[in-house]
Amino acid sequence: MQMSFAPLVKQTANAVVNVYAERVVQRRSPFDGDPFFEQFFGQRMPNRSEKQSSLGSGVIVGANGIVVTNNHVIEGADDIKVALADGREFASTVVLKDDRLDLAVLKIKSDTTFDTIPIGDSDAVEVGDLVLAIGNPFGVGQTVTSGIVSALARNQVVSGDFGFFIQTDAAINPGNSGGALIDMKGQLIGINTAIFSRGGGSNGVGFAIPANLVKSFVTSAEGGSPSFVRPYIGASFEPVTSEVAEALGLDRARGALVTAVVAGGPAEKAGLKPGQVVTAVNGIAVEHPDALGYRLTTVGIGHDAKLTVSDNGRSREVTLALAAAPETTPRDERLIEGRNPFSGAVVANLSPRLADELRLGNTTEGVVIVEVKRGSPAARIGLQAKDIVVAVNGEQIDKSKTLETAVATDPAFWRVEILRDGQLIRQFFR
Repeated sequence: MQMSFAPLVKQTANAVVNVYAERVVQRRSPFDGDPFFEQFFGQRMPNRSEKQSSLGSGVIVGANGIVVTNNHVIEGADDIKVALADGREFASTVVLKDDRLDLAVLKIKSDTTFDTIPIGDSDAVEVGDLVLAIGNPFGVGQTVTSGIVSALARNQVVSGDFGFFIQTDAAINPGNSGGALIDMKGQLIGINTAIFSRGGGSNGVGFAIPANLVKSFVTSAEGGSPSFVRPYIGASFEPVTSEVAEALGLDRARGALVTAVVAGGPAEKAGLKPGQVVTAVNGIAVEHPDALGYRLTTVGIGHDAKLTVSDNGRSREVTLALAAAPETTPRDERLIEGRNPFSGAVVANLSPRLADELRLGNTTEGVVIVEVKRGSPAARIGLQAKDIVVAVNGEQIDKSKTLETAVATDPAFWRVEILRDGQLIRQFFR
């Protein structure tokens, strides 16, 4: 008797590809922008450009050449090539990408029919299941490693607002990013994304984005969506600590504690209130707020989600209608110009939609800076994107037009109030 993964590898390996991303980077001269050196040396000290390459992995999930990989593999790339295990190489284009989920969908430029790996159900995965990780670690060539699923619903693994990973002890190393994590049926159950290591190599703890989220992302890409839109909840959540669980009469520290609810938002309409704890979505337990976000995202916009809510020790169900964040106030973007501290800043009216794009949480009113032009007065005084303009010379700023009018004057000094990361900052300028 011979036990071997070879038949499973033969079935799936051709659908795991290498992704080569090349980008042109401008190297600025240290004297760029210096009036003295520009006056005397002019263009004899130009900025230099050089090419940088990155290597990752990808998985073919569509016979027409649809490839899933990590966003960080192709981020900023000017040229992306996909190389198959048999040596064939093709150019590709980006169909959809999202840095918050760290996912990207590519389309191979070819009419060839490709081998694929079917996307499985990651909710059916259990701790202890055997898995294979296939990718191109360290650029040495396609490599297969085996292991088990060692944990589920892991969060706080990487920086960003996505925190729901499958953990595996199958060896994952640099270059495996975007590769396949497959089960014993030959189905894709995750996209290998991150490792937990102090030395840069595999220490037996790797993480993969669950296939159910990948499936939703691919469906959005194939539908022609310019971006991946998450459901708007209109509420803030925090993890349930052991102290909170005891105070609320919960038998375990698990779930998402409602801390704030936006007036008129989906959460308020569903009946959610601060102090309640969401413990499950459609009957599936919710371990933490990141898990809640994951569950609602995979349910998808246009559908209803049944939330199990614990309120003063009593459990009940509420229905949450999932929709995209609305743009309740037209953003009315304006580039501020003239002799004022905001010159060179692009500002817009906040709304739930814009707040979601900028990751500002439930701050959905006011005027926000969406961009600061390099070298502008606004940049020199330290204004940043995501700063919320509260007041200028004592005048409250509620619209982008109000700000444009307020800075059209020429006072002896400027008094500016902005909100940055929840902290009010007052600055004075002459």
